[in-house]
This record gives sequence, structure tokens and C-alpha cells, in this order.
Amino acid sequence: MIRAIGLSKKYGNNEAVKNLNLEVKAGEVFGFLGPNGAGKTTTIKMLAGMLTPTSGTAEICGLDVSRYPVKAKSLIGYVPDSPDVYEKLSAREFLRFVGDIRRIEPSKCESRISELLSLFGLEDRADDLLGSYSHGMRQKVCIAQALLGEPKVLFLDEPTVGLDPRSARLVKDILRRFADRGGTVFLSTHILEIAERMCDRIGIIREGQLIAVGTVDELRRKALGGTDREISLEDLFLRLTGGEEYKELIKHLESEESL
Repeated sequence: MIRAIGLSKKYGNNEAVKNLNLEVKAGEVFGFLGPNGAGKTTTIKMLAGMLTPTSGTAEICGLDVSRYPVKAKSLIGYVPDSPDVYEKLSAREFLRFVGDIRRIEPSKCESRISELLSLFGLEDRADDLLGSYSHGMRQKVCIAQALLGEPKVLFLDEPTVGLDPRSARLVKDILRRFADRGGTVFLSTHILEIAERMCDRIGIIREGQLIAVGTVDELRRKALGGTDREISLEDLFLRLTGGEEYKELIKHLESEESL
């Protein structure tokens, strides 16, 4: 469903993503982890056809995104890391606008909009301007628009940021159900608990390079050199991304505070 072949992106002398090779299958929730500035958003934008790679190929359902951008993008739903919406439109108007862009048949679009507004608990505010919405409500609208066209692949950049626990649980359940029905979810997140509980596999990127891919158990074995000792995803992430020094600093500061 998603395939990256030698995917790279340079900005001047800075290589934001370096020769990334990756495959994500149908029915999979794939978590993409990495420190700030590691290349997560750049990778997602190249895979979704929003950014032209310097070299390499991104494929969606076997389609080269650069060669067949419109057809490939028709199979994609995308949620950015910031829920930017048209504040002078209502949620219903915004979703209709997205439906028009995607050329969804009007009666089907209206039915789908009603279904999504109800699913996200927004029906009572559906005709209010988006400018009056909270961050979390805007995030729900952005996820709803990504699902509107019934895509095959969903890309989400930090999808649960700004959501209260109940809404975050709803989004997790929706994404899991989407994957169980044969869709593919590719999400970046800083919340390691979400990655551990939701994702079938995880990829970790550091300084533009994909350094590890696998299930949490597979990554544990890699980080521990094949031993079976338990390790949290947080410790695993820090170990694989070279973040142990930060963990030691935090422990030191905590011990200083307790004195």
C-alpha cells in the first residue's frame, strides 16, 4: 500500500531524509517515531505527494506518486500536524468543500458528512463557524475530511495532539477499525504509549535515516542484543535514537530537586 524506494530530500546542504526504503501493507497501523527534526514530517509529505523528493520514489497502491499524482492522491487521506481550517466556513461547509474537490457525488457526500459529524460528536456544532472551534474540535474536523473520500491510505502527523483523553480514544478506535477493514494507517507521534498500543509495526528515524523497523518486541530484541529482558518503549526509543544522555540528565535533575 505504501512503498518508499531510496527516498531522499535535500535542502541545500542539509539532507533531511536519506535514502529511505520502507514498505507498509494493507490492514496495518504503522507508527513513525523520531526526535524533533528527524525527518518525520518531510517523509510523510513526500509519501503523500505534497513534497517532491530530491531522489527516490514514493508509491501508493503501486502508483508512483510523482508520475500519477492525481490518481495516487485520490487514494490518500491526510491530516497535518496543525489543524488549519477555513475559519469563515462551518464544519459542514468545509466538508462539502472537500467533497467537491474530491468530486464525490453530492447525495453520497451529504450522507457521508452526516455520518462523520455524528461519529466525531460534532453534529450539534456542525453549522457553527470553524473559527469558534477549539483546537481539539478542529482536529476532529481535519480527521473527518481525511476520511470523507473513503481513502485506501491515511497519513496522520501527530493526530491526537490537542485531544482530550476521550476524543483521543475515539480517534484510536476509528484508526484501528479503518485498518481492520483493509486500509493502511501511517502516523507519526511523540506519544510513545499510543505507538505501543495502536501500531502493528514501528519505524524509528534519526537524522533523516530509518534506523529500525519492526514490532515493539522485535525492536526490543534489537536494542537488547537478543535478550528477552523487558524494556519500555520509552527506554527503547531513547536507546535507539541515542537519547540516553537526556534520560540521565532528567534523572540527575530529579534527584537534585529531591534534596
